[in-house]
Amino acid sequence: MSDYRKKPRRRGFYLLPNLLTTGGLFAGFYAIVASMSGHFDYAAIAIFIAMIMDGLDGRIARMTGTQSDFGAEYDSLADMVAFAVAPAVVVYNWSLHDAGKFGWIAAFIYVASGALRLARFNTQVGTADKRYFQGLASPSAAAICAGLVWLGVDYGWDGLYYAVPFSVLVMVAGLLMVSNFRYSSFKEVDWKGRVPFMAILALVIIFALIAWDPPIVLFVGFSLYALSGPVLTLRRLKDIRADRRARRQARKPAPSETSSDSDN
Repeated sequence: MSDYRKKPRRRGFYLLPNLLTTGGLFAGFYAIVASMSGHFDYAAIAIFIAMIMDGLDGRIARMTGTQSDFGAEYDSLADMVAFAVAPAVVVYNWSLHDAGKFGWIAAFIYVASGALRLARFNTQVGTADKRYFQGLASPSAAAICAGLVWLGVDYGWDGLYYAVPFSVLVMVAGLLMVSNFRYSSFKEVDWKGRVPFMAILALVIIFALIAWDPPIVLFVGFSLYALSGPVLTLRRLKDIRADRRARRQARKPAPSETSSDSDN
């Protein structure tokens, strides 16, 4: 009889998606180091590079079938550094430290909100509606902070002079992450399907605008996306109230029916 022996299961980690996650983690750490050296524009750009890495690792893992529990946990920890700690430290070193206690409290609120946002997202992966995010995604909040710093450096703003309003902006970005506002995730977009010619033209215009003035286009774009959450949620609440009123009207008996019943 031939001896069939089971081959031992190989242990290890998938290289490509975790390599991209490590790249995002490195970019976030580099942003912190660069801000300590006064290179705030490099720090802001590094955060945007971390966003690109974060967008690629999950998609490549799904495309190549290399998803794993380890990769999901590693990605979450890397996001904590790149999109919670790094933006807060960069903005604090550039501007917020001149606001005293209010500045570092605003930075801490942003970091804590980023941690809570990631924890809530991890616990709702299997149950949440994939078409929407509950609360502003941490990469988008980080883009607002990084875009603000990059815009200020590019236009020569004195970050110390605007320390208080910038502290408020960072705090608002953090609170939006833990809010219940719904944000479009764009996951319902069919990236493999056919699109009209005007859609390709719109993409070309968007890339041209980003190349023309990256800091202002990125900051304004992500700020508008942050405002879209409250608008989308209020519109949804109006639709829900309209549906409730329609149901109540449908349940009420018609006046002719009530009068005929009383006559009988």
